[in-house]
Order: sequence, then structure tokens, then C-alpha cells
Amino acid sequence: MTRLRIILITLLSLSAFAANSLITRFALEKTAIDEASFIMLRVVSGALFLWLFLAIKKGKKIAQGGTWFAAFALFIYAVSFTYGYGLIAAGTGALLLFGSVQITMTVAGYREGERLNVIQLVGFVLAIVGLVILMLPGISAPSFMGAFLMCISGIAWSIYTLQGRGASSPAASTAGNFIKAAPMATLLWLIVYLFTNNTIDLANTGVIYALLSGIVTSGIGYIIWYSVLPELKATQAAIVQLSVPLLVTLAGALLLNEVITLRVIFASITILIGTILVLTFKRRH
Repeated sequence: MTRLRIILITLLSLSAFAANSLITRFALEKTAIDEASFIMLRVVSGALFLWLFLAIKKGKKIAQGGTWFAAFALFIYAVSFTYGYGLIAAGTGALLLFGSVQITMTVAGYREGERLNVIQLVGFVLAIVGLVILMLPGISAPSFMGAFLMCISGIAWSIYTLQGRGASSPAASTAGNFIKAAPMATLLWLIVYLFTNNTIDLANTGVIYALLSGIVTSGIGYIIWYSVLPELKATQAAIVQLSVPLLVTLAGALLLNEVITLRVIFASITILIGTILVLTFKRRH
């Protein structure tokens, strides 16, 4: 794969990740779709697309891929991600999600014997401080419940990622996890329907956004990301994802008229600097 191709595919996959946050936020704020319906349509459509794509490409029993534990982590991620974005701005949500992922992955590495040097430890503390700044009470503070749910989403995504390490076929594993998570998302929608009498209105434009999230920014986005991931070093892959919260914040301001506060700017700088320190200054053995 040429260098230009790697750059283009990487940018395309990162754009898909950023678009997922924007689509979810826009659908919940601007359309009549409810969170449970959005979750169900996203997960089920993503599962169907991934199954069809890999079945045609490889002709294997895709449902055998993945694990139930990873699928449950994926389900928790989707639920907290969607309900969180119903309460919080797109850029702030992406920042909380990203910060939680980096902190969780760092803690997981420590549990596996990876020790931080002084510079990395400073970076880890900075990332935590950035999250605390975002969640402190105040006039410009985001919804605490929304912030809490986005942090849970980041932790769940980290667990899902850790469960997928070492998979012989990451794409097949992703498809299997989506397929296993689809019944969970459907059950959630049925439970919500019984208590709220919500139904999916196919004329609702929110359905289109849910399908876009499931098929394009999740299904196709993950396939694109996995296709370029072997070409990137682990540090490179982690660092390039630093651009996602910034992309979402800028796009949220331009497309959703969201306000970029000094709190968000300061927290963004703190989290991003902290993450760069953790990722780039590795301990020398």
C-alpha cells in the first residue's frame, strides 16, 4: 500500500468516526427518533451490512466470530454513547469519550505489566485533569449525566477493543460482535416500547441517520479502519485518532451551532497534550 493511499484511507476512516458523533447528535436533536430506536437500527443495520459484506467476500460463517463478552461491551458502548449524546454537545462528548478511552487503555496496560515513565505519568495525570475540568460544576459545564454516560461509553469501547486484540480477522470479529449485539439492542427497544409506546416511524428522517450511522460510519468505517491499521504503528494509530475530537468540535460548531467554550478549549488542550505524552514517550528497556 502506497504512502498516499495510507494517508487517504486513514483520513477517510477518521472522518467516519467523527461523522458518527455528528450524525448521532444531529438525529437526536433535530429529528423525532428516540434513543432506543436509534440504537437498535444502528446495531442491527451494521450487523446485517457486515454479515453480508464478509459473507460475499469470504463465504464464511461470520456469526462464529467475536465473543458474547465483547458484544456486550459493544452494546453498552452504543447505549451510553447514544443516550449521552442526547444530553451533551458533539465536541464535548467526543472529547470525554476519547479521554476515557486513553485513560482506560493506559490502566489496562499497567495491569498487564506496562509501566509508565515520569513523562508518561505526567501525561496520564493531565488527561485525567482534562476530564475533571469538563465535568466540574459551573455555568458552562455539560450535563453531568451526559458526561458520565460518555465516560462509560469510552470505558466500554476500550474493553471492546481489548477483547478484539489478537483476532485472526478483525473484520470478521467485528461482524460477529455486531451480530451478537443485535438481539440485545432489539430487546432494549422492545422494553422501551412496552413502557413508552414508542414506535419507529419509517417516515422519520431520524431512521435515515440511524442507518447511516450503522452502515456507513460504523460498518464501512470500521472496515476501512481495519484495512489501514496493519500499515500503521500502534503509536501512529493512537495519535492520529487525536484529531477526531477536534474534527467533531469544529464540525459541531459549524453544522450544529454548538458553542466552543473556554472550558472545552482548555480541557481539549490538556487531554490532547497528556495523551501525546503517554503515547510518544515510551519507557526504554
